[in-house]
Amino acid sequence: MEQITAIIEGKRVLGNPNEIKEVKNSIHAYDLLLTLNPYNEKDLLKAHKLMMQDLVNNSGQYRTGGVGIFDGEKVVHVAPPAKRVPQLMADLFEWLKKSDTHPLIKSCVFHYEFEFIHPFQDGNGRMGRLWQTVILKNWKEVFAWLPVETLIKENQKEYYKVLGVSDSAANSTKFIEFMLSIILNTIDEIIKTEKKVTVKVTQKVTVNQEKIITAIKNNPNITQEELAEIVGVTRKSIIANMKKLQENGLIKRIGADKNGYWQTIY
Repeated sequence: MEQITAIIEGKRVLGNPNEIKEVKNSIHAYDLLLTLNPYNEKDLLKAHKLMMQDLVNNSGQYRTGGVGIFDGEKVVHVAPPAKRVPQLMADLFEWLKKSDTHPLIKSCVFHYEFEFIHPFQDGNGRMGRLWQTVILKNWKEVFAWLPVETLIKENQKEYYKVLGVSDSAANSTKFIEFMLSIILNTIDEIIKTEKKVTVKVTQKVTVNQEKIITAIKNNPNITQEELAEIVGVTRKSIIANMKKLQENGLIKRIGADKNGYWQTIY
């Protein structure tokens, strides 16, 4: 397939048109993260429409045909018939609203049941991961910055394995344990990193670097272009200053470029 070059969040990206469209759509969907209501089915459909715009014919609508989950060439799950999807999703959202289960557990159960139903023609994996984040951020906003998408990508083989195990067992226990373990491991890693890095407040930083640190504290998802506008310098200068701050252990990138965020250690 023909490769094209696009500018995404200030970065030049080479890829085929569909790959670039997927990245752009994902960014737009995640931009809505803090405004999405986890209990509103219409918000889920709105997010899917953004995520899959121009990639499938029925973005923002439940599927009308059969689908399954594949791990490479291997079928690991055959989803329920399309005619059952609207009722299954209505029941799932009703459970989500009424259940007094702890949000950490509830988000994992929803994620698993969502993948079991596989309500859309395409984009189910991305939407399941996004909606788990939406549920968690509604409980504690800090989870909006936890890169669930990246965590699963780094553990993709195990992810598909536990989906299959849970399907065979007809319950989501193994999947819940898997998701909780990677969330806990990530939080532990962040805490350990913060403890290992001791930074004196008196450490010398430039005025512009101090502005960058403050801006990141206010918005961990801030882009280099936005920082350049706030600080009043060129993007090239921002890149150089951020590199220096990273080398000095004052800021850190958590997760991938697309779905990650900045963390200050200051």
